[in-house]
Amino acid sequence: MKDPASRTIFAGVDGRTETELPEWYRNRHGGENPVTFAEAIRDLPQAVETNVAYQNPYTDEWVETERFNALVEPRRACTEAHEQGAETDPLFHIPTDSYSIINPVDVYNPLEAVLREETLDETPLGDVMFGEIRRYRGGGEVHMDIMFDGLEVRLPGRSEPITMGVTSGYDFFGEHAVYVEGFAQDGYCSNTMRSLTDKEVIKHVGDIRNFRTWWEEILAQVELVADDLFEFIRDAQEIDLDFSELPFTVTEFYTLLGFPDYLSERAAGDAEANAMSPFEIDMWTLHSGGTYALTHFFQGKEGGSLDQYVRIANDILFNPEGTIKRVEHAYEQQLEANGDGGSQASLAGERALASIESVSDDLKGKVDRFEEREDALRERFQETMA
Repeated sequence: MKDPASRTIFAGVDGRTETELPEWYRNRHGGENPVTFAEAIRDLPQAVETNVAYQNPYTDEWVETERFNALVEPRRACTEAHEQGAETDPLFHIPTDSYSIINPVDVYNPLEAVLREETLDETPLGDVMFGEIRRYRGGGEVHMDIMFDGLEVRLPGRSEPITMGVTSGYDFFGEHAVYVEGFAQDGYCSNTMRSLTDKEVIKHVGDIRNFRTWWEEILAQVELVADDLFEFIRDAQEIDLDFSELPFTVTEFYTLLGFPDYLSERAAGDAEANAMSPFEIDMWTLHSGGTYALTHFFQGKEGGSLDQYVRIANDILFNPEGTIKRVEHAYEQQLEANGDGGSQASLAGERALASIESVSDDLKGKVDRFEEREDALRERFQETMA
C-alpha cells in the first residue's frame, strides 16, 4: 500500500494502563515507544464547518452560499499554520449541506468506554489493546489497526500468534465513510488478514447512530471469528492443489482469480517458498501467499480495489470450492478468447478443464465442513446483532 504521511503506534487505552507491545510487534516496529490510544485519537485532526463563498466572474464580488459548507481543521486555520504548506492547509473538503461531520472523538471515545468494561480472560480489553494509526493527506484520511494481545490463534510449530482485532477508518473528503471490520495480523510473517467480518459503515449523512452499541456488536463478532479461525485454517491445510496436474502455474492461479500480474508473482513466490512442495500447495498456504502480496506489495490505497483483492484472498481460505469454480470459469473464458486453434488445441483444452473439475470433485467431501462452519458462524453473528 502507499506509505502514509505518518504512523502512530499505540498500546493501552489510556494513561491508567501499563500496556506493553507484544515482542513480535515491538520487533517489527523497531522498538519505538507507543502512546496510549486515547492520546493518539485526540491528536488526530478534527473538522468544523464554516461558510463558503464564490467569486462572481463578472463583478468580482464574493457571494456566500448556503448550499455548501467548507470542512476545515480549526488548529490549522491560523495564518502561521496555513503559510507552512499543503500538509497544513486547513481546508479538507466542500460538501453539500447534507454532510454530517463525524470527528474521531465521536467514533472512538465510545470505543474507549467499551474497552474499559469488556474483558478477555478477566482482563479489560483496554489493558491488552495495541496497534497503529496511519494518516494520509494531511490527516484528513485515517486508517487504523486495533488488536488485542491474547485474542489469538496459535498454529503448531509457530511461536508467533495470529492476533485478532479490528481495522477502522474514515476521511473528511467524502470518499470513506466511517467503517470497521474484523482484522488479524500474523506475527509469523506480518501478513494482515482483512475483512474477517462484514464491513460495518456509518455515512456522514443524516442522524449518527449509537457508536457504543456499534462497537459492542463488532467486538462480539471478532471474538466469534477467533474461536473458529483455527478450524478454518486446519481444514484449509488439508486441501492440496497439485499444480503438476493442473493446466496453469501457481502464478497463473492467482491471475485467474483476478490478481494483477505483479501481485500474482509475489503471491506465488511466497506460497511456493512456504509449501512442503512447490507443486503441491494447500489452500492455507495459497491464502497466506495472497495476503503476503497484498500486505507488502499492493501499490494502491487502503480501501477501494484493495477490498476487492482481500475478498479474493479470503475466499481461498473460507470458500475453497468457490475459489476453484472461479478459476475454472476464468480458465474456460481464456480458452474461448484464444479461439479454437484446431482439434488438437480443443482436445487439450477439454483435458485441462477436466483436470480442474477433478480437483473440484475431490473437494466436495471436505467443503461440507466449511459450509457448515460458515453457516453456524453467520448464525451467531446474527444473534450478536439482535
